[in-house]
Amino acid sequence: MSVTTAVDDGAPASPRPQARRALAGAGCAHALHDGYADLIYVLLPLWQAEFGLGYGALAALRGLFSGAMAVLQVPAGRLAEHLGGRTVLVAGTVLSALGFALAGLSGGLVGLCVALALAGAGSSTQHPLASAAVSRAYGGAARGPLGTYNFTGDLGKAALPALTSLLLVWMSWREALWLLALVGLLTAVLVRALIPAFGGSGAAAAGADTRAARPAETAAAGRGSNRGAFALLLGIGVLAGGVRTGFLVFLPFLLGAKGADVPLIGLALTLVFLGGAAGKFAFGWLGARLGVLATVVATEIGTAVMILAVLALPLAPSLVVLPLLGVMLNGTSSVLYGTVPELAPPDRVERAFALFYTGTIGSSALSPVLYGTIGDLAGAAWGMAAAAGAALLTCPLALLLAPRLRTES
Repeated sequence: MSVTTAVDDGAPASPRPQARRALAGAGCAHALHDGYADLIYVLLPLWQAEFGLGYGALAALRGLFSGAMAVLQVPAGRLAEHLGGRTVLVAGTVLSALGFALAGLSGGLVGLCVALALAGAGSSTQHPLASAAVSRAYGGAARGPLGTYNFTGDLGKAALPALTSLLLVWMSWREALWLLALVGLLTAVLVRALIPAFGGSGAAAAGADTRAARPAETAAAGRGSNRGAFALLLGIGVLAGGVRTGFLVFLPFLLGAKGADVPLIGLALTLVFLGGAAGKFAFGWLGARLGVLATVVATEIGTAVMILAVLALPLAPSLVVLPLLGVMLNGTSSVLYGTVPELAPPDRVERAFALFYTGTIGSSALSPVLYGTIGDLAGAAWGMAAAAGAALLTCPLALLLAPRLRTES
């Protein structure tokens, strides 16, 4: 049962405590799972040293987590239809925590691979079901709370990699993962205590994102299907998502070559993620005013320039550039998510979001393998340069998309 908070004349009232509790629980889940996904970057240099892996293999390790998360999002929503959204979300959080605990117990590369896949499978429950919990709790007033929920993910991306780098000063990476697994189990308890039971589904969750992204429910009602435009939008999202993860795979090694130690690498990643949080917020607002074309061109050219700057600059100036690079890396995503409902028929907006999320997260899993292979063949610098080039490829796609958006509007 959704918790709506409106007075008789339809004006929104103060949210009920149950709704605020649902938002707090969903925010905890989002912070944990996004933090889990990105703390892996801190561990890549250690895994390279221990297992003797190349860049392509390291990217594949990261891809095991994000790939499992991408593939299983829709099945997680369907499972929630039968078992209940809260139950599946809590179980997924426990599974993700146990995956990292298993990674800490693993004695070899095969065990580590299995553990990362399990952790990613558990994290597949978070995006569809936590957003559904917020949407159901706030009803028609869910736009603002969903924005807060989205922001908590970026806080997790900043906090958990930084915590991981600090733990590595005092203990091995395996011991650090055991402690981080404990954090996950405690988060599962919080989620169970805070979020009310709900019978969410993948469709409901995608509908929540839709309500957050579009200005009004009628915004997409008059738009017809535009498969070509949606394909262009998805192509931009796939390229942009791949650039982000491809760059982050190489960043720890580039900084290490410039003299950074593990704590400083963790700080550098935190700077990127904090900049990403700011970029998501800023361009979510600016994108609605500048439009898709201007936003994509500005952020993706900025991304390419900043990546090349990090490549060329010494360590200290590189650290200064990283927050701004984070802004650019996340700036594109805000305007893309808001455009999805504009290109889908009113009765298929949920499916469009599901396809878009699967494509972008899947790209985050697969693209780094391509860049990693380039890094193995030509060096890490060329792998990062390839990511910068891919960012520029989004610009002609945006030029093709912009007239279709004007035609549809």
